[in-house]
Amino acid sequence: MIDLGIENKVLLITGANHGIGAATAKLFANQGVKVCITYYREPCKFSKEELKKALIKNEGGELLYRANQQKTPSVLIKEINEKHGIAVEIEKDLSIVSNITDLFDFCEKEIGPVDILINNHTYGSLDTFDQASVTSEGFGINLISSENIDNNFKINTRAYALLMAEYTKRYLKRNAKTGRIINISTDGAHAHPINVSYAASKHAIESYSRSAALELGKYGITVNIASIGPIQTGWLTPDEEKNIASQIPLKRIGKPEDIADALLLLASEQAHWITGQLLYIGGGWRMHQ
Repeated sequence: MIDLGIENKVLLITGANHGIGAATAKLFANQGVKVCITYYREPCKFSKEELKKALIKNEGGELLYRANQQKTPSVLIKEINEKHGIAVEIEKDLSIVSNITDLFDFCEKEIGPVDILINNHTYGSLDTFDQASVTSEGFGINLISSENIDNNFKINTRAYALLMAEYTKRYLKRNAKTGRIINISTDGAHAHPINVSYAASKHAIESYSRSAALELGKYGITVNIASIGPIQTGWLTPDEEKNIASQIPLKRIGKPEDIADALLLLASEQAHWITGQLLYIGGGWRMHQ
């Protein structure tokens, strides 16, 4: 049996009230990692009754995705703790800079200093340069604006960078020797029609990650990027899921657990010689060189 070398370590993971984050928190907890889950439920245009019905129906599309976003991780926390794991939760809006310090303070007080940081939270509001693509249907597509650019970058890019900086400051203060930072990106980070600001913010995350890898390696911190292919977290309709799956070599849409498995590898002792890398996880949907 391989010893992953992460038992009793502390994981801070953002955006973990559903989907990839929740699956990752559960998997790490099963490996003996103490988990601090943070999340934020942004204002939602749908009623509680509509969201409840969407969860029962469980059919992909905007309504189910928004319903998943509005969950708290309380059920997951209870499940982990009932299995003798250790997990805590806190809701924080990471577009507010002071919340980042508060988040680390909370984690340290409740379960200890952070060994593994996984930045998984995301903000997405579809936008485009093409006026002909603007629509109010479905998730809606807006013409690119300063507000949309700022919202994507302050939540996706700025928060990721400041979380890495806060992690590093505290890591060095306690003279730690081994650290892991994993940042979640997307397979459309270089170009993403009708989602241009989101893609740009994710591309910036990749640049920050590589710079951090170069600068922090001497302290024993590895920094890697997980680039995510098509994963069903509620947003894909049945028709979209079927169409995309037919184009994937492994012939299925990804599950949150598929990503969690790969993140476990990057966080493990076996990944001690891997840093500054982008690991594409998408069943062959894209192929990177």
